[in-house]
Amino acid sequence: MGKISLARALAGMLLLCLFTAFSSAQSWTPVKKKYPGAGAGAAVLLTDGSVMVHQEQTSDDAWYKLTPDINGSYANGTWTQAAAIPFYSPLFFSSAVLPDGRMLIEGGEYDHLQAVWTNKGAIYNPKTDSWKKVNPPTGWTSIGDAQSVILNDGTYMQANCCTKQFAYFNPKTLKWTGFNGNGKFDVFDEEGFNLLPGGNVLTVDAYVFQYDSKGMNSEIYNPTTQQWSSAGSTQVQLWDSHCGQSGSATFEVGPAVLRPDGTVFATGANTCGAGNTAIYNSANGKWTSGPKFPGNVSVADGPASIEINGKVLVMGSVSEGAPATFYEWDGTNLKTTVNPPNAVNDGSFYGHLLALPSGQVLLADYSTDVELYNPTGTFDPAWAPQVTKAPTKVVRGKSYLVQGSQFAGVSQGAAYGDDYTPFTNYALVRITNNATSHVFYCRTYKPSSYALQSTELQKTHFTVPANAETGASTLEVVTNGIPSAKIGLTVN
Repeated sequence: MGKISLARALAGMLLLCLFTAFSSAQSWTPVKKKYPGAGAGAAVLLTDGSVMVHQEQTSDDAWYKLTPDINGSYANGTWTQAAAIPFYSPLFFSSAVLPDGRMLIEGGEYDHLQAVWTNKGAIYNPKTDSWKKVNPPTGWTSIGDAQSVILNDGTYMQANCCTKQFAYFNPKTLKWTGFNGNGKFDVFDEEGFNLLPGGNVLTVDAYVFQYDSKGMNSEIYNPTTQQWSSAGSTQVQLWDSHCGQSGSATFEVGPAVLRPDGTVFATGANTCGAGNTAIYNSANGKWTSGPKFPGNVSVADGPASIEINGKVLVMGSVSEGAPATFYEWDGTNLKTTVNPPNAVNDGSFYGHLLALPSGQVLLADYSTDVELYNPTGTFDPAWAPQVTKAPTKVVRGKSYLVQGSQFAGVSQGAAYGDDYTPFTNYALVRITNNATSHVFYCRTYKPSSYALQSTELQKTHFTVPANAETGASTLEVVTNGIPSAKIGLTVN
């Protein structure tokens, strides 16, 4: 990431104190209050620091919001019921927090637990706790369990799982601009999207409707040209061809996560042996093979997440069945780490991981026990957002602008693939009162960029909560659990 100034290095040493709780050994901490719904599934981080968690494996739609306590603790947080989508109940769908702070839900492999590959969509306004219908792109009969991504300029890009169609979404008009093919090799089914430094999007081909028992192609999408092209061979097969038996192939691909060093750690699915891994170097566009998972473990539908220390947390299992095992990739080694209590009952596809501003990783696994992973170590100060301009005085209920660099972070956060898109490469703003140490997350909106590992100027707007405590305080910009140095300000 290059050299850093002495002042920034000293700031990083101070920030290290925030994470001493994670310095001894990896561990899991339960959210003390059980999830109020039937089973916690897809989790989405809103820009005010709260987490929307979808009730899943039930026919009725329901959402519950986890809000950290006054000390910023998610373990001691509270659950409140949010509005349900009134016109459909999806399972395995696309999701994103849009630049204006609203949450978009698109498609689903199931609707009310019926396999339909729906083309329905909905947009949630957290300020009014209400949903609005979003019509599909013109001519789309399905979206299904399709992947999505927010591009560098804030454009939401949605794929159609069963075709080569993709579309851009306009959040103001709720309208779409559709594309068909544009050089894409195979359909989008089972693939995942990874935003790269520079703004291109990487995917590993799953060869659906293009079965090739030895296929190892990957592809790059260039938003400037709006064209797909080959990103080369992954060197080892990451999609499940069932060892050349086309009739038994699942075509599944494991999740992939961008690390701070610019490499993407990609995991593989395999129903007849151990899953492969591969590493994509975004600087030179080359793939190298990584270690296999032990035994017959793979990640055929399953989550992964960046940790604040730059490692990747991955949930794997044998043929998606119980028990599940958690692993960490540190750039050289793939090692087992501690498992949460429910791992013995979980298959890999049960898991949903989400990077939190606390530096922890949230796990929802269809149970009412939501767990928080505490990684060891901390971050390189060069990975942190850097604030160059911020207000020194703010008023409760008013909105302001903060600017600096690397506000979008060094990774998209967590990943799953086509069934769950928990990206969190947008800045949160956290105010801490000096006298009480109480924590208040501001609602952020209109980030200037989602560009990863960028040294260019990035900005975001924030609104000070009406209940923020007055007096001397500090402000931090936090992305994927990594905070900036603290900036002094007064809350009036």
